[in-house]
Amino acid sequence: MDAKQILSEMTHKMDHSMEMLRKELAGIRTSKASPALLDNIRVEAYGAMVPLNQVASVTTPDPKTIQVQPWDKKSIPLIERAIQKSELGLMPRSDGNVLHIPVPALTEERRKEYVKLIRKLGEEIKVSVRNVRRDSLDRLKKEEKDGAISEDESKRFQKTIQEATDRHIQDVDHVIQRKEAEIMEI
Repeated sequence: MDAKQILSEMTHKMDHSMEMLRKELAGIRTSKASPALLDNIRVEAYGAMVPLNQVASVTTPDPKTIQVQPWDKKSIPLIERAIQKSELGLMPRSDGNVLHIPVPALTEERRKEYVKLIRKLGEEIKVSVRNVRRDSLDRLKKEEKDGAISEDESKRFQKTIQEATDRHIQDVDHVIQRKEAEIMEI
């Protein structure tokens, strides 16, 4: 395995960590209704736990309401229960065909809880990025020890790895700050 391949795999893993962060943050609610709020909800259907969007269509008819229309009306109680069990604090109402989920304004206390959660997620992703850096550096040093690359090349690649890590950490901080501002906005 050569150093360029190590860098390529490292970049892919770090980018994947960033995508996971964005996906997790999309599921943390602000005061606005968004179908992404329900992305992490899993429902028991067809004998397995499946994502909500595989058993129903999720829309936002207005900025304060999420509407869930199951493809099988028998699954309405299961969907309703899954949403209530989630940590989103949402209470769906059923009209027999569709679930209407009002998205209430967040209280100051709830906003602060979400900010703590977001910061924790950010730290977890930073740890993940740093672990990828450590693994990449270890692999690079092994390549150098085995004689596959020179010491100068190794130093250059180590610098590139550190720069990529710093860039991803900055991106994490930026994404977290934007989400915090979005949540704290009244």
